[in-house]
Amino acid sequence: MKALRQLGFLKLNLRPEETPDEDHRVLELFRNRAELKKAYGELQDEIFRLKDLIKQQEGATQRVQDMLSTLEGRLGNAASAYPALVFYQLRRLWQTGRELITRFVADLVRQQDERERRAHLAQHNRRQFARRQSAQGQLQAAQAVHAEAHARLQALEQQRAALRRPWHYFKRRSLERALSGAQATLDGAAAQLSQAQQDLQAIEQESTPEFPGLSPAARRAVNLAAIAYAEVLCLRLTELKTPLVALARDATAQREAGDHYGTPKECVLLMGQIARAHALLAAGGSLATEIRARGERLKNVARYRNAQDSTPLADSLAFSEGDILESGPLGVAGQLPNVLAEDTWDLFRILLR
Repeated sequence: MKALRQLGFLKLNLRPEETPDEDHRVLELFRNRAELKKAYGELQDEIFRLKDLIKQQEGATQRVQDMLSTLEGRLGNAASAYPALVFYQLRRLWQTGRELITRFVADLVRQQDERERRAHLAQHNRRQFARRQSAQGQLQAAQAVHAEAHARLQALEQQRAALRRPWHYFKRRSLERALSGAQATLDGAAAQLSQAQQDLQAIEQESTPEFPGLSPAARRAVNLAAIAYAEVLCLRLTELKTPLVALARDATAQREAGDHYGTPKECVLLMGQIARAHALLAAGGSLATEIRARGERLKNVARYRNAQDSTPLADSLAFSEGDILESGPLGVAGQLPNVLAEDTWDLFRILLR
């Protein structure tokens, strides 16, 4: 046995040699293994990513639950419930103004888009008509030249056919040279005719170019109208003696309600002012006239960074005389705020770029 162990290095390979098919299968197995490892790694990365998303969602859910718990606690206490109601009603007032301007801009964009699409199509049709008329004129001219050259060649061939006598030899040679020139002329006329037909066919097959979108002038007009609408909404609240625009802006910038809205009685009075503000914002009346008047003023004073910019510089929107806004509960008069600079009603999210 010991001797056999010492001779253990002598191994006989009794297996048959691997065939090319077996080598191919081995390579396929290694390739499949590598692909499986790669797919497994990608799945592991996707699992880690999804776990991170779950953790983020759990954190967001926990924050929302904490906010709801805080809100329930505030609403359960009479002293803190009224300020919370004022807080969320002010946020809703701000959202109402933003929604009004957003719908107004959407309507203007739809109307302007339809108008400019029609103008774009009409301009394309006019260009196509002019090009088609020119191509048809060239085709008719090429047809006339081709018909004339063909008639000239036929006339020469008829003359040559009539010269059959031996003494017509020199005339036939002259006609042969003329026929060669006429044939070359006919070939050139045929090429021009074919090119004219191709040009006309190409024009006929051209599709209407895609509408590039609203022009810079249209976007500027829409944005100025939106800014004018924002100013009109602010001016409509001048009937109230409470700075609701500023209060709504502050409430929108905060995550949780504060206790700085006064006593329950003062909060009830403030909620009455907010209800009146909603009615003033939703009123129609002379809205179009007011927006048009303020839009003309903005158009005269608005300045832009460059020719393609559609949003005016906030500093260029100067105030006009009479733009007075009640800025205090005691009726202290102040100027109308620069709605663009102060991003009133979230204008920067609404304006077209």
